[in-house]
Amino acid sequence: MTPPFDSAAYWEQRYRTGGNSGTGSYGRLARFKAAFVNACVRANGVASVLDLGCGDGNQAALLDVPDYLGVDVSVSTIARCRARFAGDARRRFQHADLPAPAAELALSMDILFHLVEDTVFDAYLDRLFGIATRYVLVYASNVDLAWPAAHVRHRAFTPVVAARHPDWRLAAHIPNLFPYDPAQPDETSFADFFVYARPGERCMLEIPSG
Repeated sequence: MTPPFDSAAYWEQRYRTGGNSGTGSYGRLARFKAAFVNACVRANGVASVLDLGCGDGNQAALLDVPDYLGVDVSVSTIARCRARFAGDARRRFQHADLPAPAAELALSMDILFHLVEDTVFDAYLDRLFGIATRYVLVYASNVDLAWPAAHVRHRAFTPVVAARHPDWRLAAHIPNLFPYDPAQPDETSFADFFVYARPGERCMLEIPSG
């Protein structure tokens, strides 16, 4: 009998053996994500960002934020990120098992559709929305859709957030500038941005033009 898929073990093995975070963290997709996050941070005077699922750090390198904490389930990638950004006081990294401080903005990019286990998915959402004080930015697909890769499970996550975290409001849905095209899988994505804010929190957005 095939053992159940373990998303944390998958990513630890992937990073330990020299793998990276995937095409979404490189090229024009990475630049699109960074431009949106950076603009949101500037426009709303965000002082601290927690990236829950920072991966190999390539996306983090493009973020211009005053105080960044990257968190990941892989000990190997945290070690690599610490070495890469040694001496950069604005960027810190720690393993997901450790408690993390609250942040004004919690960030989740290309993570939700990699959490194939229900319990892991629910626990991640609870931590993401529990740690943010002002905003949550989610970059993910939002549809229940079968996918051939074992480490991918697309879900309609916005109804789950509405049920589990009703104190947060969905302030905006920003479609991807490069929507998924099977002919260009490395340069397009099935993920969009979903911006959540605390009730009464003003939310200013600038949309990247490409």
